[in-house]
Amino acid sequence: MPFAIISCFMEENSMFLIHVLNLFVLLTLIMLFIFTRRTRKRWTKYNDFLGILTNTVNSVRYGDLSKKIEKIDIPSSSQLTESVNRMIESLKDREKMITEYQNELHNQNKFLEAVFNSLSDGLIIYDGDYKILRATTKISEWFDAPVKELYGENIFDYILIPQGKRLEKLKNDDVFVKSDKASNFTASSMELKLEDNVKRFILILKNVTNERELESLKDDFVATLTHDLKVPIIAETNMLELFLNESFGHVSEKQRTALKNMQASNKELLDLVQIVLETYKVRDGKIRLYKDNIMLKGFIEEIVEEMKPIADKTKNNLEFMTPRDIRVYADRIQLKRVVKNLIQNAISYGEPNSPVEIKIGEIPRYIVITVKDYGAGISKSDINKIFNKYYSAAKKFRKIGTGLGLYLALQVIKSHEGELVVESEEGKYTEFMIKLPAVENMNLHYGE
Repeated sequence: MPFAIISCFMEENSMFLIHVLNLFVLLTLIMLFIFTRRTRKRWTKYNDFLGILTNTVNSVRYGDLSKKIEKIDIPSSSQLTESVNRMIESLKDREKMITEYQNELHNQNKFLEAVFNSLSDGLIIYDGDYKILRATTKISEWFDAPVKELYGENIFDYILIPQGKRLEKLKNDDVFVKSDKASNFTASSMELKLEDNVKRFILILKNVTNERELESLKDDFVATLTHDLKVPIIAETNMLELFLNESFGHVSEKQRTALKNMQASNKELLDLVQIVLETYKVRDGKIRLYKDNIMLKGFIEEIVEEMKPIADKTKNNLEFMTPRDIRVYADRIQLKRVVKNLIQNAISYGEPNSPVEIKIGEIPRYIVITVKDYGAGISKSDINKIFNKYYSAAKKFRKIGTGLGLYLALQVIKSHEGELVVESEEGKYTEFMIKLPAVENMNLHYGE
């Protein structure tokens, strides 16, 4: 009996446990159901957020900065949302700034293009293969081709340059434009250095037709004028010579002195006319030379003898000093003109009764001729001007002078591939030095 009671009790408890277990499972399933629904909602929100974020990023990627991420009720999403929105605002600011820069660059480019094309000279930018990269409208006009058609073309299809010259070395050299045979052009080239280290060059082309025509007219005028001036001066000189030779009767001492003064003035006037004529024959220091071997001792002595009458008037003593004879290869007539001009200046600006020293000598690579006077000297402000065309110290001392003598002298010496230099101390002395290449350093071309 007790066993049956116990057994019955155990059965009742088992049923109770089974009910409790079933209830627990049911509650667990209900809780899992509730949790799953909440989790699913949360994942749905996350998926929606990621979709919005992806769409926004793609829009930004393709340049649409108008989209922003709206706030979503997801924990920890607000910080990411704000960061992305701030990034979009920053990109908007950058885009605006870039647009402004682009507009500014565009305007500057248009301005430079306008300046570039308004130049009276033509400009070409070309590369190391002589291909045209850029050109102005002037070039288009002279080359008779649209600007864009010139790009990539070889520059030598349009111009010819002097034989033996390199295009990138041109400095105001004459060039020939194939499509404009009636005009005269000069060209200069320079390298365009940029950070990319690609070889580029600028060629400046200038139409000098009008200048050449004007120059020719000016030269014709000067040649005609000087010729017309020389004729009466020479006639007057011949007439004075006849008077001095008493061809028309006896001449008193007073008359002879007056006639000699007139003759000296005539000679000075003739020299001035000759200097003007010679100056206008000069072209950029290029003077046609007829060189010969000259022994300087006899050459200078002959000049000193010719200049003595002029020096005697101011009682200047011409002192020619030389340790030995020296040979130089030069144009006798042109060199004589230079030395006489320097001695004449030494007499004019030196102190009366003072010596004028003429020396010849040698320094490395050069033969030198020096002319030194002891007189007014040249101020520091004037010494760099004395070789300029038309500059003359004569006005300062109330003397006649064109200002062309030293200019012409410098051009003559440059044509000999030499130098003409000056040293002076105001109120003490002035010394001019002619430096001519020594014969052993020269490639002699007789008859040049």
